[in-house]
Amino acid sequence: MDKDITILAIESSCDETAAAVVRNGREVLSNIISSQIATHKLYGGVVPEIASRQHIKAIDQVIDAALEEGGVSKNDIDAIAVTYGPGLVGALLVGLSEAKALAFALNKPLVPVHHIEGHIAANYIQNKDWKPPFICEVISGGHTHIVHIKDYNDFEILGQTRDDAAGEAYDKVARVLGLTYPGGPQIDKIAKAGNSEAVKFPRVVLENDTYDFSFSGLKSAVLNYVNKAQMKGEEYKKEDIAASFQQAVVDVLVEKAIRACREFNIKRLALAGGVSANSHLREEMKKACERENIELCVPDIILCTDNAAMIGAAGYYEYINGNIADMSLNAYPGLKLGER
Repeated sequence: MDKDITILAIESSCDETAAAVVRNGREVLSNIISSQIATHKLYGGVVPEIASRQHIKAIDQVIDAALEEGGVSKNDIDAIAVTYGPGLVGALLVGLSEAKALAFALNKPLVPVHHIEGHIAANYIQNKDWKPPFICEVISGGHTHIVHIKDYNDFEILGQTRDDAAGEAYDKVARVLGLTYPGGPQIDKIAKAGNSEAVKFPRVVLENDTYDFSFSGLKSAVLNYVNKAQMKGEEYKKEDIAASFQQAVVDVLVEKAIRACREFNIKRLALAGGVSANSHLREEMKKACERENIELCVPDIILCTDNAAMIGAAGYYEYINGNIADMSLNAYPGLKLGER
């Protein structure tokens, strides 16, 4: 396009209320996030009803802050992008209702954005020269995918989890170890003081040619190990269990991502999603990519967790592709990657 496209993006799929102003899909003018972690920590996880109410309280202020920091007015916006799935249905509806109201009142195009496509698009912000084709491993609390990104709006899912997502396994193991919510960062933190070879937890191998994942067996192995130790009155180090569990997860994530790059002869790999903020995964993936001469793109931490800048980046490519929604757009909590 000849003219700059400025998008106001809104994200409310889980427990972050976020708004951002993004220009041309790559330049972030503002990225405001209101987190609910302190609230949900009291309950050991996200409570959907509470999340929805918190979104309602925060969303107007977050949008105003994004516009102010971005130095633009509502009239300067070319389109409004919003997450419409997947996620918690009540949470999604708050952001979607706000976006629809703004689009209607301002007579601006409404751009629907898939949450996982947003995570993938975070790499376009991180590396201004990054573009398809590439392999992307999307790792979050609800999803674990290996995706062949053929073009900005053309995705082929090569593999996905058959049960627990990696982030979900992290949170469940954290609860077993008595760690606070959110569990992933807590495991990453204490694992640094542990021995990753202390416990031989399983690396789940499915069919040899599949890129699918399974983490429920690993989660159960950790639970059984802790329960047996407690029943026998045996001491164990949380740090060792965390490090050994984390190594088992990371080994599988690295192996499958590198194998996909080899099979499809693609020398470019990206990470996306909340678990890609994990320090050990980033280190191990970097080492593997250096050995294989694969270019690696990993977003900054703020772009790995839920945010609206990534929705603005993905929304730009939806917008220029003509994907505009009308006021009947609804929230789809179980939306699959590639679905419209």
